[in-house]
Amino acid sequence: MSNVTIQKRGKFYQYKFEIAKVNGKRKFISKSGFKTKTEAEKEGILAYNDYLNTGSSFSVSDISYADFLDYWIENYCYVNLKYHTIEAYQNIIKNHIKPNIGFYRLSQITRAMLQEFINNIYIKKSFSKNFLNNIKKVIKCSMNYAYEYDYIKINPAIGLKLPKYDIQPKDPAHIFTDEEINTILERFKNNHCIYYAFLTAYCTGLRIAEVFALTWDDINFENKTISVNKNILKKNQAGGTKQRHLSGNSTTVWYFGTCKTEASYRTIPIGDTLINALKTYKKEQEENKINYGDTYMKHYKKNVISPYNNKTETKIVNAYSEIDVALEEVNFVFVKKNGVYEGTDSCKYPFKVIHYELGIPCRFHDFRDTHATRLIESGADIKAVSKRLGHRNIDITYNIYVRVTEKMENETANKFEEICNFL
Repeated sequence: MSNVTIQKRGKFYQYKFEIAKVNGKRKFISKSGFKTKTEAEKEGILAYNDYLNTGSSFSVSDISYADFLDYWIENYCYVNLKYHTIEAYQNIIKNHIKPNIGFYRLSQITRAMLQEFINNIYIKKSFSKNFLNNIKKVIKCSMNYAYEYDYIKINPAIGLKLPKYDIQPKDPAHIFTDEEINTILERFKNNHCIYYAFLTAYCTGLRIAEVFALTWDDINFENKTISVNKNILKKNQAGGTKQRHLSGNSTTVWYFGTCKTEASYRTIPIGDTLINALKTYKKEQEENKINYGDTYMKHYKKNVISPYNNKTETKIVNAYSEIDVALEEVNFVFVKKNGVYEGTDSCKYPFKVIHYELGIPCRFHDFRDTHATRLIESGADIKAVSKRLGHRNIDITYNIYVRVTEKMENETANKFEEICNFL
C-alpha cells in the first residue's frame, strides 16, 4: 500500500505513514517491533484505515442497511426532527424496511433493489399513496445522509419513484354541514371539555395539538384574540403501564412543543360567539376548583433535558391541589371537571361516538377544513384565511385545506350565467 512504508530497523520491521500537518509541519505515525515485513505491512494497513475512519462508529464496507438506519436515527433524526416524525420513521423502519432489505450491506444497496422493494410493497400491501410516499421518504432521506457524509459513493435513492395509482386516493376530509355541527355539539353539551374544544376548533381552525395546548393566558377576552404559541405532544415513556395518566404509572407524558412552522405562531381574532362561550367555561372551571378542593388536579411546567439531542424540553407534571409544588403552574383550557388533563387523547372516545352513533364521517382536522372552506365560501380574503390557519403561503390553503363544495360549484355556474346575459 503506497500510503504505508515499511522499513527495517535492526532485526525488526517498522510501518510508517503520514498524517495531517500540525502548524505546517509534517507528522507521521509509526510502529516498530514486527518480526516480518508481511506482518508490519498488514498492521500498517489496519492502522492507516483506523486513522482514516477516526470519528466514524462503523466500517462502511461491513455495516448493514439496518444498522445504518439506527445510526441515522440517532445522529440525524434525534437532532433535527420532531418527536412524532421520528416515531413514524421508526415504525416504518421496524415494520417494512428492516424485514425486507435491512439485512443487505449498505454498500450493496442499488437503485434497482430499492425500486423493486417499493413496487413489491405497492403490489402486496395495497398501502395508500401517502403512506407509501412516507416509506420512500425514509429511504431517500437516509440514503441522502449516507451519500452526503461519504458513507456511500453513489446514492441509489436518486430517481426512486412511486408506482402509478390508477385510482386517485379519496380525499379523507369531510366538510361538516351546519346541521352536523349542531348535532355534534348537542351530543356533547354535557361534556364541557369536549364541547368547548370542538367549538374552539370550529371557530378558529386550530390544529388538534394547538387546541389542547391552549392555556387561559393565551386567550385575551378584552381584545378578543387567541395566541397560538405552542403545541402539545405525547411521549410514551419506557416502563409503567397503559393506565391513565392520573394513576401515576402511565407511559404517557405530555410535553409542550414548538409550533409546526414559523408561520404557525400567530394571534387570531375571534368573535363574540366563542368569546362568550369561553367566558362561561372559565367561570365554570373556577367553580370546579372550589368544589373539588384538594382533589382537584393541577399541572406544572418542568424543564428537562432530552436524552436524544441534549436540548431543554418542557414536561407537564401533575399533582393534587393539596400538594405544594415549587414549579410554574399551567392552567390548561380543556380539562375534565376534576382538572385532569388528557390532551389530545380526550377526543378518542368522542370521535367513536360521532362516527358510530351519529353516523358522521369525522376527523378532528375536519373542523379545520370546514372552518377554512366556510370562510372562502363567504368571500373572505384568501391571504387573511391563510394567515389565520398558520400557513406559509396561500397555495397551501387553496390546495390542501379549502375544498370545493356544492355551494361554490353552483355559485360558479350562476356567475357564468350572468356573463351570458347578453346572449
